[in-house]
Amino acid sequence: MDNIENKLLKNYAEAILKLGVNLQKGQKLMINASVDHKDYVRLFVEEAYDLGASDVFVVWGDTYLSRQRLLKAPDDVITNVYSWEVDMPKSFLESGAATISLVGSYGDLLSDVPSSRLGAYTKARQMALKDVMERTMMNKNRWCVAGVPNPEWAQKVYNTPDTEQLWKDILYMARIDVTGYDSLLKHVENLKRRKEFLNQAHFDAIRYEGPDTALTVQLPAKHVWMSGMENDENGIPFLPNIPTEEVFTAPYKYGVNGKVSSSMPLVYQGNIIDEFWLEFEDGKVIDFDAKAGRSILEELINLDEGASYIGEVALVDITSPIYKLGRIFYNTLYDENAASHFALGRAYPTCVEDFDGDMEKAGINMSLTHVDFMVGNAHMNIYGVKNGEETLIMRNGLWKI
Repeated sequence: MDNIENKLLKNYAEAILKLGVNLQKGQKLMINASVDHKDYVRLFVEEAYDLGASDVFVVWGDTYLSRQRLLKAPDDVITNVYSWEVDMPKSFLESGAATISLVGSYGDLLSDVPSSRLGAYTKARQMALKDVMERTMMNKNRWCVAGVPNPEWAQKVYNTPDTEQLWKDILYMARIDVTGYDSLLKHVENLKRRKEFLNQAHFDAIRYEGPDTALTVQLPAKHVWMSGMENDENGIPFLPNIPTEEVFTAPYKYGVNGKVSSSMPLVYQGNIIDEFWLEFEDGKVIDFDAKAGRSILEELINLDEGASYIGEVALVDITSPIYKLGRIFYNTLYDENAASHFALGRAYPTCVEDFDGDMEKAGINMSLTHVDFMVGNAHMNIYGVKNGEETLIMRNGLWKI
């Protein structure tokens, strides 16, 4: 971080705070971060208070400590979630706090943790924190996820722990420069135009054709396409992901049929799942395989009933700066914004009109999890289907609308 211009780092912090969570004067802020990010977190917290935050609380994490617990603690400890672990974030969110997750990546650090223990740990935490997740999925609170480098992440991407280069790429992908984040704002407007086209077209289904992929995804009658900026329950806009390249909606839970193949590795709970495919029938995964991480993929799909269904369909153009870099970042925030993708698990209720709290009635998926995986590439064609007629949305991974 020493050689990265301080102005760039402050501009990044300002983009996350002003645009990402749209921090209001007097508002509380909760930050999730790794201990490896302490230098940037200190600058970030200073910027948050300067912008008017009333209180900033940082929740520190350490993947190395988590690995030791997962490997060596008794089974009942792995599946135990203390009440204070739930009460703390819940109390902040219920008081109107915004929440920011500054994420890094540790590649395959947890690859030696048995998949059954990792699955049990993940399920226990997601069940305990389901009310917190609910507030996020419903946009009751404003939230944002953004990346911060750590040496292990840089090592995985560049084969050297070059965090300076990773900083440069992160700022480039976020469209941040020394003048600020105007480029990011313009990009968000372009996404908005495409979102509006898709909402006006109101397709019945989306059809995918590409390498080892032939898939049709039916859409709910009241589906809504979203992109970039969203609104919280009070109508205040915010940008949940920085970077962001997607236009997305929720599919009809029982309307996904065919086969889809991954185009990039998926990092899930510190493990890498690569070169995998999924076959769907009436929305559910009925078959799958992977060249790497098959047992982890199986644990994910079997986490609960909803984990074997799709909760999100997202379109991403391959002209994104992430795709242009031609690298795998082994971090879902970045890799999902390089290519069109789906998510196994829970749908965003904000993707249907007049949602009344009943996911099944709305035709969208419910699950404890939500995991994005990438399928788009330079050979993928995507069509919108309406009354049996098809409209080309993407050709060879490029927008045509």
